[in-house]
Amino acid sequence: MKIGYARVSTQSQQVDLQLDALAKAGCELIFQEIGSGAKSERLELAKMRAQLRPGDIVCIYKLDRLGRSMKHLLELVDEFQKKGVGLLSLTDAIDSTTPQGRLVLNLFASLAEFERDLIRERTHAGLISARARGRKGGRRKGLSPEAEKNARLAEMYYQEGVLGVNQIAQKLAISKVTFYKYLRHRGVKIHSKRTAEKVEKST
Repeated sequence: MKIGYARVSTQSQQVDLQLDALAKAGCELIFQEIGSGAKSERLELAKMRAQLRPGDIVCIYKLDRLGRSMKHLLELVDEFQKKGVGLLSLTDAIDSTTPQGRLVLNLFASLAEFERDLIRERTHAGLISARARGRKGGRRKGLSPEAEKNARLAEMYYQEGVLGVNQIAQKLAISKVTFYKYLRHRGVKIHSKRTAEKVEKST
């Protein structure tokens, strides 16, 4: 049994073209939906998936009408294959019931895996580079505008090396803990305890 699935993103878009093409392809049952492809919850798609039986063929006008992403599309194709269900995309001329169609879908899966590997590799390389510069992974915690201003001043006074830590903290009306927190936020390399003590004694 051929089961059609049609989707448009908004009420203003026309679904007639898809419905006509699916009917012409011989679909006996057609599910139609209005909703963005990015939505994770699609009621009509869920109803269609529950309706599927071995030997059925899911018919769509175009691949992007079905999956919200390449990953999601491949997950659905895998689900269909496990149920013994085929996928036919009319515009893309892809039919998973044929060797050529399966080859194309396998190529898509390989490309998606390749893209995931590249992302993982870039992320890993970025973390290694950040660690080499003394930074840890993750986003910096944000500060209020007033705190950002004090953090910049704390960095400036600290880099000048004229005032000691206690003096800078008193000048900015903050604690030493907050002072060091500001330096870490600004990515400033903090002197060793001994160096810091020398700076304070000299002042």
